[in-house]
Amino acid sequence: MGSENVAAAALRLLNVNPAASMSEIARGAGVSRSTLHRHFATREDLVTYLGHLSLESWRRALDDSGIDAAARDGDFAQCRAALDALCAELVRDADEYGFTLTEQSLQADDEIIAAGEVLQNRELDFYARAQKVDALRSDMPAAWFAHAMFGMLVGLREALRCGDIAASDAKRLLSETISTGIAA
Repeated sequence: MGSENVAAAALRLLNVNPAASMSEIARGAGVSRSTLHRHFATREDLVTYLGHLSLESWRRALDDSGIDAAARDGDFAQCRAALDALCAELVRDADEYGFTLTEQSLQADDEIIAAGEVLQNRELDFYARAQKVDALRSDMPAAWFAHAMFGMLVGLREALRCGDIAASDAKRLLSETISTGIAA
């Protein structure tokens, strides 16, 4: 089993049990603890690897949602469509990489912080441009939208983890909360 497969199995377990030990992670991945340690010497190494995978998934979410083109073109309908697509992409991202949203050790990793700031700035640029075409409320700071989205994704991840909402409802719930809560 390769590092990617071990990491994917670890992530599935950590999304359910964020405090899982390396022994529990190895069992969940179906490998011995020594095999897990051959791939990732420490839990911190594993978590950092997952953090980088999460950043790549966030980058893909931003790319696939079309926010850059919407921000560049500044069209109301295009911005609203990109916002809806972004919600769908971020729901997928939060479902797959939910553990990394609140993992404290990732918030102290300078490389992850720097890469996250680049992605957050892309989102902020989109929110600011969407405000200019009245696709988002202009009476709130664009940074608030980014923080509110993050908070809703953490809540969404928890609601999914606890079984309080169905995965099939997650995108609709996030989109409708965004569109009726911050949309112009």
